[in-house]
Parts: sequence; structure tokens; C-alpha cells
Amino acid sequence: MTRTALRLGLAALILYLVLVQPNHPDAMTWGALAAFPLEWPAVLLGLMAVGDGRAGRALRAGLVALLLLIAVLKAADYAMFTALARGFNPVADLALVEAGMRLLTGAIGPALTVLAAAAALLAVAAAAAALWWATGVWAAARPGRAVLRAGAAVAAIAAAGVATAEVGDTMGRWDLPAQPPGAAFTARVGLERLLMAQATLADLRAFEAAAATDPFAGGAGLLDAIDRDVIVVFVESYGRTSLDTPLFADLHRATLAAGEADLAARGLAMASGLLASPTRGGQSWLAHSTFANGLWVDGQTRYGAVLASNRQTLYHLAARAGFHTAAVMPQITLDWPESSVMGFETILAAADLGYAGRNFNWVTMPDQFTFAAMDRLLRDARPDDRPYFIQLATGSSHAPWVPVPEMVDWDVLGDGRVFDAMAAAGDPPDVVWRDRDRVRAQYRLAIDYALQVVLSYAARHADDPPLMIVLGDHQAAGFVALDDRPDVPIHVIGPAHLVDRAAADWGLAPGLIPPADATVVPMDRMRDRILQSFTTAAPGGEG
Repeated sequence: MTRTALRLGLAALILYLVLVQPNHPDAMTWGALAAFPLEWPAVLLGLMAVGDGRAGRALRAGLVALLLLIAVLKAADYAMFTALARGFNPVADLALVEAGMRLLTGAIGPALTVLAAAAALLAVAAAAAALWWATGVWAAARPGRAVLRAGAAVAAIAAAGVATAEVGDTMGRWDLPAQPPGAAFTARVGLERLLMAQATLADLRAFEAAAATDPFAGGAGLLDAIDRDVIVVFVESYGRTSLDTPLFADLHRATLAAGEADLAARGLAMASGLLASPTRGGQSWLAHSTFANGLWVDGQTRYGAVLASNRQTLYHLAARAGFHTAAVMPQITLDWPESSVMGFETILAAADLGYAGRNFNWVTMPDQFTFAAMDRLLRDARPDDRPYFIQLATGSSHAPWVPVPEMVDWDVLGDGRVFDAMAAAGDPPDVVWRDRDRVRAQYRLAIDYALQVVLSYAARHADDPPLMIVLGDHQAAGFVALDDRPDVPIHVIGPAHLVDRAAADWGLAPGLIPPADATVVPMDRMRDRILQSFTTAAPGGEG
């Protein structure tokens, strides 16, 4: 084999490896090397056709810049999937770079962080140099005869056309007459990120306009009608199906009715209604964000945009009103850099709650322990005289709903090991999930447990009750919920002077079971409703 052939082979290999670079940890296998990128022949033939003249060097510069950009985006995707289980948003996630660097500095120290950043920059420079060399080798291989150059150009155009069509086919934009082998990984990643950036920028402009005209952003005296702690409880997968679908409603309505009678006997007031959630079957953070920002966040690009905007969340405004804002998130087990722009002063993730018992499969701890940990670490250990404004997201009613915990005496919770026998009970998820009827039965029990915990906690604090705003984040998946509506219940529990105020302003019905004909209100209305109802001199606007 000649030296020229070796150079061509090595250059082709460099371009091939860049094109098949995985952007997800699950794809980082030897099998990735067998994925034939349809862009590869287009790149090689195109370089040969144009050559290494002035036009060729301009083509090479643009091609190297494009390939390097997509390689960096793939690496960013890989890092985000590893750390946060989602892809990289080139607009919204830039705001998280600083938070990520601070996190890395805290983990490994400033010196190693600087070295890591320098190594990353060096790797990018090395990749650019390798791509420049590889494209130069193939550009220099330009055929001497015009007919061969024309043939290479035609072949390059044809290969590029097939790759482009494959991208459109895989992204649902048009259909190929036949499915070619391989996949256009690089072009697809680049186009996906371009479209994501375009959509995010459009949403960002809309959200920044909303932030600029927010009547509460510069207001004073916010939430001055509230004289106690506020706890916003998102009950995982709690949807309208609990009220309307007989399979679930018989149990859940009975639990709500019994809880209503008990809480009323203890002097608490209650009111309930229905909200429309921006999501179904999962992605709870979209509901959390919609509720907190007062903006409709129904997808990941809008979520990224609202994080990057200057919108003041309910928790920012509560902090300005003198509350100690906190998030109690037992299902957060990875780094959560987004929280730095959500308005929380204190964040308690799974590792912070002190649970030493066994996990309930994906669920990190039973809801009862989560509520007890919130009291122990926040409400009972109050560092100053500020009231709390807390967001708590439950976890026990999250899939796979196997096994389901049971209520125990609050005084014997300890470090959570009292639940160990329950965590080991019953069939594992891979057995239960073979039968959809069993899945629905487990879901039914899990929601009922979550409701029992919420009602028991409210009863436990009836002598000095917080204002509790309890709502579902979304319906369960359609095959489980047997209801495709986006509706979720909302309950307000607490002292009468606050609950009655909310009920009158928000059109809620007394008690814990809203009427079937209750008006369904979009969840993005809730931020402004809360601010208007509980602020003595609130700005005007729709409640």
C-alpha cells in the first residue's frame, strides 16, 4: 500500500469517526462504528471535486467549522444526557455553563477545574487541526481529468441528496421511496439543534416580553395577606381520572371524603377545582415550571426558554415578600443546575433528606418520609422568623408503582429503615408490567397512598396549619389513566380566612371533591391568581 493510500485512509477514518461520534451514553458502544454515515461519501467526493485551490480551501474552512461545531454539540449532548438525562439546548443551556463550572470547582477544586477546561479547549483545537489535515488530504486527491472531476462532483451531489433526504425522512418531513442503509447522524444532530435554537429563541423573545410587562415584577407588599407557611404540593401522576374513572374513583373519592370529614372536624377549611396541565404521562418539570412562572411551558424548548428568560417565578416573588423559599425534591438524584434560576433559597434533594432505607425501585423514598424530612429540616429547624414558601414534589405515585408503601406512625419513621420490608415486598416491576391490569391496580394504590399522606400531614398540623396548595402534576400515561384529558385536581387546605379567599377568587368548590362540571383552568393562571388573591393591593388582571 502506497504512502498516499495510507494518508487517504487515515484522513477518511478521521472524518468517519467525527461523523459517527455518539451523542448519547447508550450509543457509546463498538456498534457505533458500524453505523455508516451517509454524509461521509458526500464529504470525500465533494473535497475531491473542488480540490485544494482557493475555492477548495474556503470549502474546507467552512466544512471544518461545521463538523467541529456539530462535534462539540454532540459532546455537549453526551455530557447533558450523562448528568441530567436530557439533550443540550444551545440557547437555554448556555446559562448553565457558569453553574456547571461552579459545581465542578466545588467537586474537584479550582486548579483541576482550570486544567479540565484547558484540556477541553486543547481537545477542540486538536480536533480542528485533525479535520483540517484530513480535508486537505482528500482535496489534494483531486483527479487530473475533467471528466473524473465532473463525475466526483455528480457523485458528491447525489450522496448529499440521499443524506439530506434521509435526514428529512427520519425527522418526519418527507418520505424516501426506499430506506437506504446507514443513517445521517451528523446532519440530523445539526439540524435538530438549529431547529431547537430557532424555537427556543422565539419562545425566549415571548417570555422576555412577558417578563418586561409583568405587573408583579416591581410591585411591593406581595403576599401580605398570608400569615404562615405555604406548602405547594405536587402529587405525582394525580389526574382527573381519580375523580371520574370508576376503577380509581371508588377508592380515591372515598379517601378524599374521609379526609374531608376528618379535616373539617379539626377546624380546617378546604376548597377544590380542576386545572389543565401542560403535560401528560410524564415530564413533571413542565407542570412545575408552568405553575411557578405563570407561562405555558409544554415542551423542552419552552422550558429552556423560560429558564433563560428574566421571568420572576412565584418563588422569586415570595422571597421578595419575605418568605424563605425552598424546594423539597426527593426524586432529584443528579445535579440540578437549573434550580439556580428558579427562586429557591434552599433546595433539599434526595441525598439531603436523610433517608437510609431501601429505595422503592425508581422511587427514592416514601412520601411520608419526605413530608417528615421537610418538617425536620425546614419547618421545625427554622433558622429565623421568616415563614416558608415551599414546593414539595411527591414520588411514591411515580411509575412503576411497585411496591407501594403503607402509612406508619409518624413518630416511628426514624431514618426510614422502617419501610425496608415494604420495599422488598411483592413482585418486581418486570413481572407486574407484563399485565396492564396489574399496572393499573398498582397505580390505584400508589395514588391512594399519596393522598393519605397529604391528608394525614394536614391533620397532623391542624392546630397551627400551613396554607397547603395541593395539585396533580399530570395524568398518568393513557393506558394507565384510561383518560386522555390533561386535567388535574387542585385542593387548597388551611385556615378558613385564607382558603375562603382563594375559593372566592378562583371559583373553587367547598371540600376536597370538585364537581364534575367545574371549570378547568389552565395551570399557567395559578401564579398570578395566588399573587392577586393574597396581596392586599394587588395589580389588576384576570384572576
